[in-house]
Amino acid sequence: MDEKSNPAQPFRRALSKCFYRNNTGRLILTAALIALMGLCDLAFSYLLMLIINVAAGDVLRPLTEITLLCVFIFIAYILAYVIYRVAFSRFIRNAVRQYKDYVFAELLKKNISTFISEDTGKYLSALTNDVASIETNYLSKIFSLIMQLLTFFGALVMMLYQSWQLTIVAILLSFIPVVATLICGTRLADIEKEVSVQNEGFMGSLKDLLSGFSVIKSFKAETEAMEQFKNSNNHIESVKYTRRMTEQLVNMLSTCAGMFAQFGVFIFGAYISITSNMVKPGVTILFMQLMNYLINPINIIPSILANRKASRTLIEKLADSLKENIRHGGINIGNDLSDCIEIKNLSFAYEKGNNILNNISIKFEHGKSYAIVGNSGCGKSTLLNLMMNSYENYEGSITYDGTELHTIDSDSLYNLISLVQQNVFVFNSTIRNNITMFRNFDDEKVKDAVKISGLEELVELKGMDYMCGEGGKGLSGGERQRLSIARCLLQGASVLLLDEVTASLDAATAFEVTSSILNMEGCTRIAVTHRLEEQLLNRYDEIIVMRGGRICEKGAFYDLMERKEYFYSLYNVASGAGPL
Repeated sequence: MDEKSNPAQPFRRALSKCFYRNNTGRLILTAALIALMGLCDLAFSYLLMLIINVAAGDVLRPLTEITLLCVFIFIAYILAYVIYRVAFSRFIRNAVRQYKDYVFAELLKKNISTFISEDTGKYLSALTNDVASIETNYLSKIFSLIMQLLTFFGALVMMLYQSWQLTIVAILLSFIPVVATLICGTRLADIEKEVSVQNEGFMGSLKDLLSGFSVIKSFKAETEAMEQFKNSNNHIESVKYTRRMTEQLVNMLSTCAGMFAQFGVFIFGAYISITSNMVKPGVTILFMQLMNYLINPINIIPSILANRKASRTLIEKLADSLKENIRHGGINIGNDLSDCIEIKNLSFAYEKGNNILNNISIKFEHGKSYAIVGNSGCGKSTLLNLMMNSYENYEGSITYDGTELHTIDSDSLYNLISLVQQNVFVFNSTIRNNITMFRNFDDEKVKDAVKISGLEELVELKGMDYMCGEGGKGLSGGERQRLSIARCLLQGASVLLLDEVTASLDAATAFEVTSSILNMEGCTRIAVTHRLEEQLLNRYDEIIVMRGGRICEKGAFYDLMERKEYFYSLYNVASGAGPL
């Protein structure tokens, strides 16, 4: 299948190569060591035959020589095993690390519009449960397969040397377990994929329940939440049960068919021994030992292949997800807005036929501040998200200094513009790392960002190395918002989009945070806000009033108040001056 007919094919190859990139030496060393261990196992069987023959009076080699050979092979086996464990562990470590690094790097190449439309549960599952399955059933099984194949063919050669008739019988009987387990292997691969799909759903459901813990408790919905968890948990465990039962069926068929083959060989061997009397006692013991090396691979290899095939479907499934809408290239528009952002005839709908925005046209000039106000659901936040290229299926145009948003390189866009939202994302790391986003900045620049954003008091009290906690739980709402502002200042974004950044703050803190934003110079500030306070609104260069997905008014605060239209009513309701 070529790349045109299957766009995921390059990702499948790249994911597979991740395991072996800069890791080939460890792979070869580990394979060589396990091969040496397999040869030692076969050698022990041969030496056991010699010892039995010596005991039976057939002295072809002195017992002392055989004993020295045993000691030598034993030492070689121990050394090979110790080095193998180290090499194997390092190979697995590098293979899994490189695989996960590649996956996350490709995820970061997705644009915002692509990622927010996807279910993050599938990536959480791919980087946790699926990786564990790949490590156990795909990578580790490489060396099990080498060991089983080597001992199988080694034993086969030794058996042919001793008795070609008995060996032919063993080969014919060996086809039975192989055919039985290969039939079940396809079914196992399908179920492995279903396990991954159900695990995605479970991870997503669990994430929602934990994120909404406070809502569940406040609305006393513990019983309903528990029911949702039980349903989701039941689905995943039922599919896992089916997988285990199918795997057990594969193993059972392999074992039963292997036992049948082993008994058949023993019975035929006994017949040869009785009728020809040409088989020595040592050869009989050798065949007993070698039959294990012949039967075990017959039992195990089909299961190994079935599990590897099942794990391979997980890699292919992830490749199918990674291929979706990764945006490459585009126009570099620089890091500064020199003229304006212009929106013309912009319409947008999440669902076809149900427009959220209708024929919006507005111009945001460089260096000015704008407030976007209106009732909930009028499209304020959607407008900001479209300006960040979070959705691409809009009608009309959005241009930055005359360049259409669709054609702009994603990295260039994110250098120019920053979005601060009501729910600030804070890493479980230090204040410094959350401000710098783990990058290196000059200390003076960091201090300036801290000062302008109003974080000085927090830093003086707790220090830049203070751990913010999971989700920023060690910080207040105002501190998290100030941190996000400092983050944007340090990035040096020329355009700052603010989406209800003060919605969850008390009045005093909200006033301070908004004042800090309005005091910024040199950047364009566009703020969606529900707080209609004269002292702050009067400082914006322009207020844009939205209603029903349209712009119904725009102008300076006092101009809008004098008109006594929709904004006038909004303001009076917000300030408690009277009804609409």
